[in-house]
Amino acid sequence: MRYRDENKIQAIRESAIEMVVKDGLENFGINRLAKAAGVSPATIYIYYKDKEDLLTSISTEEALKMTRATLKDFNPEMGFEEGLWIQWKNRAAFSLDNHQSVNFFEQLRNSMYKEKMLETISHEFHSAMGSYVHNAVKRGEIKEMPLEVYWSVAFAPLYSLIKFHNEGRSLDGRKFKFSEKIMKETFDCVIKGIMK
Repeated sequence: MRYRDENKIQAIRESAIEMVVKDGLENFGINRLAKAAGVSPATIYIYYKDKEDLLTSISTEEALKMTRATLKDFNPEMGFEEGLWIQWKNRAAFSLDNHQSVNFFEQLRNSMYKEKMLETISHEFHSAMGSYVHNAVKRGEIKEMPLEVYWSVAFAPLYSLIKFHNEGRSLDGRKFKFSEKIMKETFDCVIKGIMK
């Protein structure tokens, strides 16, 4: 029986994420991955049944990593403003520190791997976030609204700032760099718009 070589598994995972981000899912293949990771195709098949198993495994591991980072120091019983600010800080930190993972998720968003990835995070993440929003409504901090409206108001501004940062430019072409100061200024506008 062969032992698990964690270094090889990590090289396979990192190379797979990089390849999917750079070339898309349609151009992803085991032979190209093996070459990029510095292993033989047979080595990949020791750890993964096939390409689908590999991508499903990586997507669920990355989704769990994102979920745990997002929920760090977060409690569904928190007041709305405090909880949302923690969410913003956690989401920003994860997105800025894990640029490849975020781009990997974007590639998977329109693929057959999306459902499995969402299924992995759904219980832990949706339970915490659902309770948080429900509690805020019950306390009268925010009004009840469709999930899509809530997400668009609560988080889309943050992700726009991160996108500007990643592109290095604002809408008018000026240089842009993400900072906690600009995040807080944007957050304050969101809070005014969403809280009663």
